[in-house]
Amino acid sequence: MGLTNRTQHQHARRIFTAALKAADPIEAVGRYFRREGETLIAGGKRYALGSFDSILVIGAGKASAAMAQAVERALGKRISAGWINTKYGHGAPLKRIHVHECSHPVPDEAGVEGARRIVELAESAGPRDLVIALISGGASALTPSPAPPITLAEKQETTKLLLACGANIHEINAIRKHISTFKGGQLARAAAPATVIALMLSDVIGDSLESIGSGPTAPDPTTFASCVRLLEGYAIDKKVPAAVLRRLREGAAGEVAETPKAGDAAFARVRNLIVGSNALAVDAAAAEARALGYRTLVLSTRIEGETRDVAGMHAAIVKEIRAARRPLTEPACLISGGETTVTIRGDGLGGRNQEFALACAIDLAGMPDVCALSGGTDGTDGPTDAAGAIADGGTLDAAAAAGMDARAFLARNDSYHFFDRLGLLLKPGPTRTNVMDVRILLAGIPGAGRKRASRRG
Repeated sequence: MGLTNRTQHQHARRIFTAALKAADPIEAVGRYFRREGETLIAGGKRYALGSFDSILVIGAGKASAAMAQAVERALGKRISAGWINTKYGHGAPLKRIHVHECSHPVPDEAGVEGARRIVELAESAGPRDLVIALISGGASALTPSPAPPITLAEKQETTKLLLACGANIHEINAIRKHISTFKGGQLARAAAPATVIALMLSDVIGDSLESIGSGPTAPDPTTFASCVRLLEGYAIDKKVPAAVLRRLREGAAGEVAETPKAGDAAFARVRNLIVGSNALAVDAAAAEARALGYRTLVLSTRIEGETRDVAGMHAAIVKEIRAARRPLTEPACLISGGETTVTIRGDGLGGRNQEFALACAIDLAGMPDVCALSGGTDGTDGPTDAAGAIADGGTLDAAAAAGMDARAFLARNDSYHFFDRLGLLLKPGPTRTNVMDVRILLAGIPGAGRKRASRRG
C-alpha cells in the first residue's frame, strides 16, 4: 500500500470511529433519561420517584450493559434489583444490576436461564413499581424462551436455517416472536400493571419498535399466519423442526393465542423510547468526513438486500464520480447505513461487512485512490472477531501476490480469511453498542490535487 492509500485507509477508519462514538450507549441513554432530585425525566416526561415502591431494571442486547451503567449513574441506590442478558464479552461493571452473559447470534442455555430470570422480575412488579427495560440489538437471540414443547435445540436450528436462507432481521424476529413466550409484547404483558419505561438502541431498518429485539415491550403486528407464509416463501417449511412448524400452523388456525396487538391492556402503562439509531451514527460519520475535507453524501440509512448487490451499487456510484463527476466531485465520501444479508453458498468464514468489502475490492480493482470500508457498529461481523474490513483499488493485486484468488474466496463466503491474510480486517473489539452497519467509500484525497499542482509548478 502506498502513502496515498494509507492516508485514505486512515481517513476511513477515523470516519468509522466517529460513527462508533456517536452510538455510545451511555451518552445515548443520558440524552433521554436523567434524574433531577426526586424527579425522573424520560423522553421529556416527568415521573415522581416517590410514587414508586421499587424500581426494577431488566433488559437484553449487546449494548444493554453499557445502557445499564447510564441508568445506575442516574438512579443509584434507588434501583431495587436488576437483570440483563448480554453477549459474551460485552459485560460491564455494575453495582445493582446483574449482568448475565450468553450466546449470540445462536442462543444457548445461558440465554434461556437469563430470559427466565428477566420474566420473573417483570412478573414480580406491581402497580406501584417502575420497570425500566433496556433493549438493544441482539436482544432477540439473547433472550431465548422457547414456547413448550419447542426445545432450545429446535429454536437454534430454526435460527440457523433463517440466517442461512438470507432472511432479514424483520423476518427472523417474526418467527422468534411466535415460538417464544418473551418477545412480541409478551414482556410488557408480564410486567403489567407496573409502569414500564423501555429505552431502545435501534439496530433495525426504520427503527420500528416491534422489530428492535423482537419488540418485547411493543405491540406485535406479525401473525402466526404470516410466519407460515414466510417459511414457505423461503422453502424451509419442510426443513424447520416439526415442533416449530406445528406451533406456527396451530397458531395460524387459531389454536394458540396470538402475541398482544395494539390496544392490548398490556401496553396501557408502557412508554417506548428510541435513544439511539443508525441515523445518529451516520450523521456523525458524515460530519467527520466533511471535517477531513471530503464532499460527502449520505446515500441512505435504510440499505438492505443481498450484500453483493448492495456492494455493486455502491461501487457503481464511485465509478460515476470518477468518470462523470457526479453526484459528487472528488475528493468524495459516500456513506450509508442499514443492514444487508448474505445468502450462504460456501463453507467459508465471514460476515456481511467483510463480504461487502470483498465485493467492492473486486468491483473497484485497478482504480487508484479509492477505498471502501464496511463495519458493524457492535464490533462483530457474523461469527467472527472482526467488525468488518477495508479494501481499495489495489487489494486484488495484493491478494494475487499472496497467492489468493479474490473471486474464489467470495464464492466460498470466505471473506474473513481473505482479509486476515492481508491485514485489512477491522477489529475494534466489543463496542458495547449496536446500531447496525456503517459503510464508507472514498474517492480521491483532500489536498492531493493541490499537492500535485504544487509539484508541477
